[in-house]
Amino acid sequence: MGMAIRIRMLSEPYMQRALLVALCMGPLCALMGVFVTARRMAFFSDTISHGALAGVALGFWMGFSDPTVPMIVFSLMVAGVLVWLQENTELLSDTILAVVLSGSVALGIVILSSLKGYRGEIQSYLFGDILAIGWADLRLGFVLLVVVSFGLFSNLTRLTLVTAHPELAHSCGVPVRILNYVFVVALTFVVTLSIRLLGIILVTSLLVIPPAAARSLSCNLRQQICFSVLLGLVASLGGVVGSYHFDAPCGPMIVLVCLVLFVAAFLFGRLKGRVRP
Repeated sequence: MGMAIRIRMLSEPYMQRALLVALCMGPLCALMGVFVTARRMAFFSDTISHGALAGVALGFWMGFSDPTVPMIVFSLMVAGVLVWLQENTELLSDTILAVVLSGSVALGIVILSSLKGYRGEIQSYLFGDILAIGWADLRLGFVLLVVVSFGLFSNLTRLTLVTAHPELAHSCGVPVRILNYVFVVALTFVVTLSIRLLGIILVTSLLVIPPAAARSLSCNLRQQICFSVLLGLVASLGGVVGSYHFDAPCGPMIVLVCLVLFVAAFLFGRLKGRVRP
């Protein structure tokens, strides 16, 4: 019976696309998440994902049948505003993030309240709808995986130095500001394109939970990257398969698998004495 269910699942085109997208975006989010958590940018990524709501609303308001482009453009604008405010004002980072998050969400809600007939689409962006992903989304996810992974690994030493000791990196001639800008742009693309996988509300979980679980299992950064990517892959694929078997929403299932992996990694790390503060 189990084999028949697996064969039927893999024979469905929408499940094939869902599994392939999970194969791309799960490890990518987990890889980016290692640096997001190390830089304490979890709230930053959460602000970008919630700001995407206004981009989705503007896209539908302007007549786009697929609001991906307006969502990405608006999210990049939100990221730019966040960086500019952090560099040019004396406001604390958490204050800036809270102001921009609440403002962008309020704008999105106001625009959505004037629209009719988009409730189903908005629901999918809020909570994710990986089963509705098309081949174009899959190709975009694969390109993003290749480009971002190549960029991270080719600049791993410099990015690690910038993350751990930005002053030392600057004195060593590393272009700290440029690397930070490129990282923010890459993070924005990863967050916005992952919204179809998990939804605006849950997307940050795939950036944060696998790296946090990997931290309990690793002794250095390279081990954390490897474990994080592996856990992100297991969580995304496990969530998609679980949603099919239990007829449950895919995004929340991925998050639940992430949490199970986090608890297991934490207990294992505690047993081995590897849990770090």
